[in-house]
Amino acid sequence: MADSVRIKHGNSSADSPGASPLSGRKKAQQSPGSRTRYQVGAPGHSFRKVTLTKPTFCHHCSDFIWGLVGFLCEVCNFMSHEKCLKHVKTVCSCMAPTLVRVPVAHCFGPAGHKKRFCCVCRKHLEGSPALRCEVCELHVHADCAPFSCSDCRLCHQDGNQDYDTYHHHWREGNMSSGARCEVCRRTCGSSEVLSGMRCEWCGITAHASCYVVVPPECSLGRLRNMILPPACVRLRSRNFSKLHCFRISESSQTELDNSDDVDTPNPVSSKENQSSSSPDSGKQTLKVFDGDDAVKRNQFRLVSIPRITKNEEVVEAALRAFYIPDEPQDYELQVYGQQALLSDDIINRNGAPDNKPDNKSVFRESAPEAWILRAKPRDTEVLKIYPGWLKVGVAYISISVSGSSTVESVVQEVLKQLGKQGEDPAGYILVEVFMGSKQVQRQVLSGQELVLDKLQEIRKMSLRQMNQTRLYMVERRNSVVQVTLMVGGLPAQLGREEYTDLLQEHLAIKSHLVTVSHVYAGQGAVVLEITCFSEAERIYMLAKDTAVNGKPLYSLVIPELMHRKLPRACSPLLVGGPLAGLHTFRDVPHFRILVCGGDGTVGWVLGVLEEVRHKLACPEPAIGIVPLGTGNDLARVLRWGAGYSGEDPYNVLLSVDEAEEVLMDRWTILLDAQEVLEDGKENGILEPPKIVQMSNYCGLGMTLSSAWTSTTLARRSRKVQQQVTQTATQQRELGRGHKSQPNGALRPH
Repeated sequence: MADSVRIKHGNSSADSPGASPLSGRKKAQQSPGSRTRYQVGAPGHSFRKVTLTKPTFCHHCSDFIWGLVGFLCEVCNFMSHEKCLKHVKTVCSCMAPTLVRVPVAHCFGPAGHKKRFCCVCRKHLEGSPALRCEVCELHVHADCAPFSCSDCRLCHQDGNQDYDTYHHHWREGNMSSGARCEVCRRTCGSSEVLSGMRCEWCGITAHASCYVVVPPECSLGRLRNMILPPACVRLRSRNFSKLHCFRISESSQTELDNSDDVDTPNPVSSKENQSSSSPDSGKQTLKVFDGDDAVKRNQFRLVSIPRITKNEEVVEAALRAFYIPDEPQDYELQVYGQQALLSDDIINRNGAPDNKPDNKSVFRESAPEAWILRAKPRDTEVLKIYPGWLKVGVAYISISVSGSSTVESVVQEVLKQLGKQGEDPAGYILVEVFMGSKQVQRQVLSGQELVLDKLQEIRKMSLRQMNQTRLYMVERRNSVVQVTLMVGGLPAQLGREEYTDLLQEHLAIKSHLVTVSHVYAGQGAVVLEITCFSEAERIYMLAKDTAVNGKPLYSLVIPELMHRKLPRACSPLLVGGPLAGLHTFRDVPHFRILVCGGDGTVGWVLGVLEEVRHKLACPEPAIGIVPLGTGNDLARVLRWGAGYSGEDPYNVLLSVDEAEEVLMDRWTILLDAQEVLEDGKENGILEPPKIVQMSNYCGLGMTLSSAWTSTTLARRSRKVQQQVTQTATQQRELGRGHKSQPNGALRPH
């Protein structure tokens, strides 16, 4: 399971600090079992002494390691001084699933070009395909992503879960080298290694040895009044990922998902393994699969071992390659293609006797290249069952199960240990939760299902999946399923019944499960309330491949904002597509908008706002601008700058929070119908009347200029307002206009 615990001691051999844990440079004639082991306080690490051949830094204190000796974890490549070994608090990557409080999947996109380190193997990302979580700043290699667990930042409630307090969300390393520790005020960042901790909510930083004394409650930091607290956002997503819900890096995510079908080693590992497999190196490389699913997908890990090695230590090396923190005696290797498990001497193929006592069998030459790592059958097992409701006083319940233990008997035992033996077991269910890095999957187990058989089935499919699986016991609730989808790209200016008929024709919606709750006729979009998860998933996927009148449809999953839970001083910031965001924020009493783009983008957002403002609890939200367009005249007038020059997004948000509000006049212009002239003659053809929404703004420089744009007008002084009036009078020669409600704009101090 994901929460099995092992405190692993290290081994000693001469090795390069930059080498992969799969291909350490051990002496060919030395059995790994005879090497020195090193005790550390953090679980999971397997440290061994290595000889340093290049400048190296300690991952604990981030200081330079003077001398030729360091201590390297064979699992996660954690490097340490000898003096720092006993102070290491950072757990090994193989133990990461045990630290997850609430499973939340990541939303991976391209990693960018800055110098970063992988949070799984702790190596440089340069030169290898790399990913970055758009939400919590997790950086990983593409081939390390399957071994990262779903420990992303909690942004919303899922279903009926409720949380009273917010805890720090710590992420290790990849911070600025000048970051200061919140506890000791010394520098805690590093550009040389993965070290230091940073809260992704409030932004405080600390050493790995200091952050444990920081109070767990998070204040959400300086920008807390701009943040929607997770307790105020509810999203019954089930199998909808963040990609579906928030459309983050959709195009790149599709490419990354398609590239995961075959697991190939990165160029550095491939080169090391090729050189280590030569006859003179005394090593051999094995392809190891972790289950039937890996064999089907051809996803394997390369394990480099000496040619003379005990069976148990080869199994241990394979477990390290898959970041599984279990004891090797519970596992064995099977030759790829064979059904039966092999005996103890599984690679001895050179005529050596098979009856060596005390497990002295060794790996020798001419071994098969492909193997499957299997778990040995178990008669009993100790499980950790997590209560799915809050405030029970314990994190999990440990129970022993045998071959005859059913889900119902497990529920009864958990209730007994919680002192709730008087309650009806039928009111609770056991849920299997797979904490994958890209998606959290849940499956309700039936009451008479044999628990041990279920676990053995998961292990047979994938040992990695077993390491990232938990069992939760939750209350059985008959809650109403409700998924909100926005479907856009429909013809504009239709009625509710006409939109319903179109959806019935093209998407075959089921009227008893789907209701049209909101209609935005001007935008050609409707909002659907769906009471069935499978129907919501079907409509969502079908809409992406459907076109109406030659225009493709789009669909979005809309979260529910519980505005009554918002703190009194909270004024959340809306950044994103205007219609879906404004619909989501329709009941928020006070919010602000940040537009990222040029003058045309600002005009687009203001146009949508003008159409839906009568449906908003905050009809006149203040608007700030990040000048990302080709025409940034309005941003320059309002002091947001002539263009974006790579400022830290945190500083941009601070500017938005501290900006003053100024009024902006928005005009609606009606252009009369006119006869079209051709060669100076009237031909009797009338150009239809047009209604456009426009604004004035003035820039003051060497000369005073005014212009019509589809953006906004800042009313900054009486003199400027007079000039605006004169300009508007001139425009009336082209058509009739009237001034609509003024918009609020944010202007930096």
